Amino acid sequence: MSEELTGIAKRIRREIPELDKLKDHALRRWQKALKDEDYLGSVGFDLQSFYQGVERVFETVAKSIDRSVPTGEKWHKLLLDQMANEVSGIRPSVISMQTREALDNFRMFRHLAHNIYTFNLDRRRIKSLVEGLPGTVSLFSQDLLRFADFLEESMQDPA
Repeated sequence: MSEELTGIAKRIRREIPELDKLKDHALRRWQKALKDEDYLGSVGFDLQSFYQGVERVFETVAKSIDRSVPTGEKWHKLLLDQMANEVSGIRPSVISMQTREALDNFRMFRHLAHNIYTFNLDRRRIKSLVEGLPGTVSLFSQDLLRFADFLEESMQDPA
């Protein structure tokens, strides 16, 4: 299990700069979308991709550490809730409640964007998400680093 935990910690640390790049990409596209409506769909796609990246990390933790991945129609929400809660005797929460609340806005948008045509996206909703993206990425990154530290510390021998 220790090699698996090392791999998860490394994967988490690799994901953080990728999410940061995606944030920068979305912010640049948003500036273009302010001048050209045709960029709005690409900003929506970036926001959707952000949450998909978040869920990839969560699914790894759920499968490899919790050994329990939610199923059913509301599995996305259940997975988010699972990561905000401690699993007694196994791991602390992966994210804080503040991060959970911030991410929930992106989860709901991911669901919406996945089920509509991009030309039907609500500009005000995207604006709100884009404005919240830097803070959300920062919170999520801090939580992930804390969790990766926990994984690495849990593999050390108690001397």
